[in-house]
Amino acid sequence: MATTVNQAFEQFLHYYVRIDTARSDTAKSSKNNLVSEIKKFPDDNKFPLLHPDVSIDYGSFSRKTKIRPLDDIDLMIVLHAESNSRTQYSDRFEISVPPAATRQIALCNAGTNILNSIKVINKFISSLSSVSYYDKAEIKRNQEAVTLSLKSYEWVYDIVPCFITAPLADGSTFYLIPDGKGNWKATDPRIDKKRMDYINSIQEVSVIEVIRILKYWTKRPTMPTMKSYFLENLILNYYNSGVESSKYIDIEIPKVLAYIHNNIHKPLNDPKGFQGDINHLTYEERNSIQSKAAVDFKTANEARQLEIGKKIKESIIKWGSIFGSEFPKYTGS
Repeated sequence: MATTVNQAFEQFLHYYVRIDTARSDTAKSSKNNLVSEIKKFPDDNKFPLLHPDVSIDYGSFSRKTKIRPLDDIDLMIVLHAESNSRTQYSDRFEISVPPAATRQIALCNAGTNILNSIKVINKFISSLSSVSYYDKAEIKRNQEAVTLSLKSYEWVYDIVPCFITAPLADGSTFYLIPDGKGNWKATDPRIDKKRMDYINSIQEVSVIEVIRILKYWTKRPTMPTMKSYFLENLILNYYNSGVESSKYIDIEIPKVLAYIHNNIHKPLNDPKGFQGDINHLTYEERNSIQSKAAVDFKTANEARQLEIGKKIKESIIKWGSIFGSEFPKYTGS
């Protein structure tokens, strides 16, 4: 129920887009309990030792761009390297384990000292399964992560074991995580978080809110859904291109839709420098998204003009045609 366009957007974001604050707090508390349980795992003298910085939050929940429903929370668990070493190949990293690191040796490929990331994940699964609190949970491997689904919550935890590297010549470090094939790959969620915070800070509009509302837009059954991380970085690229923004999100939406239309067919390189092009959409999917962005760009501009002309009800109806039935209705006289 709204009498102004700004009010309509705020209600829409509050009730249908943003994660409810109480559920977010519950999720954070549950995550902390999970980390506390994982900290006990090495007490069995078999589970790999943990790094002093045990856990790292990553993913859209950590970056505050997650939208309803809160269906997954990402968590990286940092293992102690115990003097292991890495070898980089064109398609993977291998981790070599010294004889003294007996807990890791037990998780190596048979007859070698090469640490098998699938065995590491399976070790997490067996240890989580032994926790009485999780005895009715669904725990399984999903590529690079352990997924923990508790019956008491609507979200799934994606738990990713990792190692932090020794500093490079320039002093920088990164993380090695499972690649889903038994080897390891590089990542660094700190880069994503720092980039998000910086770009959000240089704009008048809340870039985080723009990302949230466009995530809602892409999930509607009117076009192929863009992957969350890809869409985030597409929008971040726009706001890091020297543009200036208004504080009003409805003014920004046509600009972002135009940027999506003009760039959806182009490569988008991983800002961390590890994954290469992260635009994995097919040609047909890109065409469909481009067409939908063009249609909604036109509608958004019409909605803006109606608002400027004091036709608030008609403007809100136009916005509703873009975002669907959950967008608030006009309730003025």
